[in-house]
Amino acid sequence: IQRTVPRLWVTPAQQRWASSLPMNTVILFVPQQEAWVVERMGRFHRILEPGLNFLIPVLDRIRYVQSLKEIVIDVPEQSAVSLDNVTLQIDGVLYLRILDPFKASYGVEDPEYAVTQLAQTTMRSELGKLTLDKVFRERESLNSNIVHSINQAADDWGIRCLRYEIKDIHVPPRVKESMQMQVEAERKKRATVLESEGTREAAINVAEGHKQAQILASEGEKAEQINKAAGEAQAILAKAEAKAKAIRLLSGALTEQNGNAAASLSVAEQYVSAFSNLAKESNTILLPSNTGDISGMVTQAMTIYGTLSKTSPKVVTEDVEEKSEEPVNQLASSQ
Repeated sequence: IQRTVPRLWVTPAQQRWASSLPMNTVILFVPQQEAWVVERMGRFHRILEPGLNFLIPVLDRIRYVQSLKEIVIDVPEQSAVSLDNVTLQIDGVLYLRILDPFKASYGVEDPEYAVTQLAQTTMRSELGKLTLDKVFRERESLNSNIVHSINQAADDWGIRCLRYEIKDIHVPPRVKESMQMQVEAERKKRATVLESEGTREAAINVAEGHKQAQILASEGEKAEQINKAAGEAQAILAKAEAKAKAIRLLSGALTEQNGNAAASLSVAEQYVSAFSNLAKESNTILLPSNTGDISGMVTQAMTIYGTLSKTSPKVVTEDVEEKSEEPVNQLASSQ
């Protein structure tokens, strides 16, 4: 016959409901996930498996009942001192499971209480290795270190600590105020840094914009000057070609019949147009002595033209003769 009764362990405020020790009724039914430790005449005999089991009356006695389920233990709040001498109030939750009912029964008097005390002492020693800032940042690593330390000691008790979680960390009020001030200062610092970086980026962008604008302007001015020079060169070439063409046409016209009369008419027209532009650009006027003798001026111009036309062929013939004489001289000197 089984009946449940409250059992006190760890602290009076913490209670755990467990099965009481059943009586030996020869035929016993062991529940699942429970291990019953049987002693025969005061000495360990065997562990009953879940299901139907038989015992000898008077000789066999059920001494311990161990639960093989995962057990959750609330670790009470305790004080611990960090590496930078800050007193903290920390509580946690411990998850464990009994792997060996024999060791859990005969290796320690109260395994759950022993594991709870071990968790408290281990937590205090691990917190003493960290500063206050690292306690909040490295909570996961702190939990894993506590579990590792508990398992090293609880292996002889047949208990396996699965995980440990810190529930709350209470900081003294003054330390909390200083932490709030530190957070505000850090936020102001970040804001100032971000603002300065924004100003720096804006100045860099403006300088890059000015630089690109100057480069583009210089490239545009360079292209404009190149295009202008190319245009002027093409204009000069066009004027020269037009002037050469005009000279060729004029020379051809002068060789024809009545070419001298046409040249005289052109000189007369230029003479009249020159006198029509007198005193338009300046008050100073220079006039020849025979201003009214247009025929004399034309005759003088034609005389000059005739003289130049007669002398130019001679010069050409002389140049040809000189060039023809050079090979003869070179041949004589070689002989």
